[in-house]
Amino acid sequence: MKKLEKIVADKLLKIKAVKLQPSIPFTWASGWKSPIYCDNRKTLSYPELRNFIKIEIARLVREHFPEVDAIAGVATGAIAQGAMVAEELGLPFVYVRSAPKDHGLENLIEGDLRPHQKVLVIEDLISTGGSSLKAVEAVRKDGCEVLGMIAIFTYEFPVAKESFKKAGVELITLSNYSSILDVALESGYITESELKTLQEWRKNPSEWTGR
Repeated sequence: MKKLEKIVADKLLKIKAVKLQPSIPFTWASGWKSPIYCDNRKTLSYPELRNFIKIEIARLVREHFPEVDAIAGVATGAIAQGAMVAEELGLPFVYVRSAPKDHGLENLIEGDLRPHQKVLVIEDLISTGGSSLKAVEAVRKDGCEVLGMIAIFTYEFPVAKESFKKAGVELITLSNYSSILDVALESGYITESELKTLQEWRKNPSEWTGR
């Protein structure tokens, strides 16, 4: 797994799906200042990488969750990847909205799930885990069992690890923050000084200012 984590980290850095800017921090939608920005939707524009991610997630599903009945993607970032994984595995696919539609059937889950189906959730990015676990809750409320979640990348925040543990959800990711830093340092993308800044940020991201 360690090898895969670094391979994926290298690929994400090369297409700039992950950007590191310790000296010019990004501002997240939450208002947090961050030296890293991750947009895994960029992987969809690169056929070879898109296919690689699909195959690796499908492999992990077969290896860890062979009893799966259906795949659920978390909107919007994991809809495309989740659908591709479901196609690769020959399984039904649904996606989970962040909130119900405000018209029509007011669906939260788009697609058909049958009661008691065993569902594997696909996510593109794990930060605090809040929105990802809301999708898990929606699937459970629909009468299905959630086997676990597979995501492309995680920031490895302790709060996310605790939240997944509390929710009883096994989380597997293709890559993570530690691997991104390892690959970035090895390739000369960042310096030792910048590495320290990036490590400090993850200890307390909500209070970090970049100064």
